Amino acid sequence: MARRTKIVATIGPASDSESTLAALMDAGMDVARLGLAHNTLDEVMERYRRIRRVAQERGHDVGILVDLPGPKVRLANFGDDPVSLTTGQTLALIPGKDCSDTTTAGVDYENFLEDVRVGDTLAIGDGALTIRVEEVNGASATALVSHGGIIQGRPGLHIPSDRLSMPTPTPEDLRLLDAFVEAEVDMVAISFVRSAHDMRRVGTEPHPRGPLLVAKIETRSAVENLEGIVVASGAVMIARGDLGSELGIEELPHLQKRITRECIAGGKPVITATQMFESMITAPAPTRAEVSDVANAIIDGSSAVMLSAETAVGANPVNAVATMARVANRADADFDYGAWARTISQLRSEAIGSGDQRITDAMTAATWRAATEMGVSAIICISNSGFTVRSIARFRPSMPIIGFSPTARTVRQLTLSWGTVPVLAQAGVDSLATMDGLIATAREAGHVRSGDFVAVLAGAGAGSGEATDVLRLTRVP
Repeated sequence: MARRTKIVATIGPASDSESTLAALMDAGMDVARLGLAHNTLDEVMERYRRIRRVAQERGHDVGILVDLPGPKVRLANFGDDPVSLTTGQTLALIPGKDCSDTTTAGVDYENFLEDVRVGDTLAIGDGALTIRVEEVNGASATALVSHGGIIQGRPGLHIPSDRLSMPTPTPEDLRLLDAFVEAEVDMVAISFVRSAHDMRRVGTEPHPRGPLLVAKIETRSAVENLEGIVVASGAVMIARGDLGSELGIEELPHLQKRITRECIAGGKPVITATQMFESMITAPAPTRAEVSDVANAIIDGSSAVMLSAETAVGANPVNAVATMARVANRADADFDYGAWARTISQLRSEAIGSGDQRITDAMTAATWRAATEMGVSAIICISNSGFTVRSIARFRPSMPIIGFSPTARTVRQLTLSWGTVPVLAQAGVDSLATMDGLIATAREAGHVRSGDFVAVLAGAGAGSGEATDVLRLTRVP
């Protein structure tokens, strides 16, 4: 069986050449992530165009996810070479300073001194380094390095989200977003979401006319408001770095399971991210613990797993993706499809709202049952917006999902959907003859064979809230 769980790979200096991008696609990258926190708009836009060009040349459907910086506090640049901060030393933190060294760090947040308090423990980066605030005065704060380590570039500085006075999304986020909306980006990740209102403030058109909006769950408020955020989002990312700093690492495994189930029950793809193969930034293979982490995230139901620094600045980005693909493929093979679908069947009614959604819910549940009982070779979904495909994908059927859409942007957005082979259709479904033509297309592409039974599920509407109201069980001619 082909790999069902998708791979998101972050593109950076180590992976942005045309040859490396092509190799990443061949190795299994489904979605390319572009971070805007460390690069200029021009640099990221050039990478964006390069990925599009290479994907077209190689004949790959690759989604592109742009990750907005959000109200994330960062330290000023330590430079490209690693710098060591020693446990027990002091570090001066100065808002507005544009560079950092071993004794003084700039902070790119003007209200920093108002929002931190003496005694606060602040995490740097993904939490490998921590500092404790010892003194705050009118111009700077003094912190003790409570756990030292190596640092470089512009690492994040985690401040409890309920203290931050910056909005989500920030004015800078919206400026960057405008540029990528004009470039027809597929997906946009919104950082430091605290409520559904934050997602609504983005203000883009609903997908697929606009990008698929991905809410990053990394704050205490986001966990408390999870249900509303899931409803307001197109997908969700479990950003485990800041989430672990905010709620404690002992809570992470339990939160990860809860968030995953709630997202999939609502038909929203969920990405598990942060430190998945962290050791592969320098090492040729992941640790045993990292392999178990990735496999368990997949067994828990993750739609996609994400590589960050491993592919952005790592020693061998292609090897990291290829290794992730092997681990994901093996975990997919042991996934308990029947148990998952039964669980979702019990939960799904709680996540359904409108009439169109209720129709789709009933039809996709019926499709999963019929496909399972008939032992069909594939479920062929035909959908303008991708809504139908994402709805059936939440049941985690044991057979492949072939996701047809006449909209190229929808096809690229479906690269994030679990178990889905996205295919561009020449037109929407307006007759049984059109449906038969797409079955023939799937056969000619090698997704199904003559004589196979398939389930065909179609959405009749044209918008992102389309109803799925056509189901056929048929034999491939």
